[in-house]
Amino acid sequence: MENKNTLLFYAAWIVSIVATLGSLYFSEIRGFIPCEMCWYQRILMYPLILFLGISVFRGDFYLKWYILPISILGIVTASIHYMEQKIPGFGGIKPCLDGVPCNIEYINYFGFVTIPFMSLIAFILITLFLLFSRKERLN
Repeated sequence: MENKNTLLFYAAWIVSIVATLGSLYFSEIRGFIPCEMCWYQRILMYPLILFLGISVFRGDFYLKWYILPISILGIVTASIHYMEQKIPGFGGIKPCLDGVPCNIEYINYFGFVTIPFMSLIAFILITLFLLFSRKERLN
């Protein structure tokens, strides 16, 4: 079963790396200024690279109980941000007042794929990979 856990944690780690590099690409290369909600999602995604990497290299799959709350909170945050973009009149819990408005869509592939949607998918994948792994601890 450890091989399955290793693959699931590797997959979650790869998703977190791709999501982080994607966010940096959009802001640093494409020049998209992150809004407040984007920053919250980054704050939740960036540490996952470190935590998942440590978990993979140490083989300590029990760390998922520390990682899961962060990824679930990321799902909530990305969902709220996506609803702010796609549901007219939805202002979220607190509308963005400074900087770039959170309802701005820098990209809109296929009419529904925005940056918060990609973040949401990444958090969902990480959460599912962790939930399907077994809780095991390094001996």
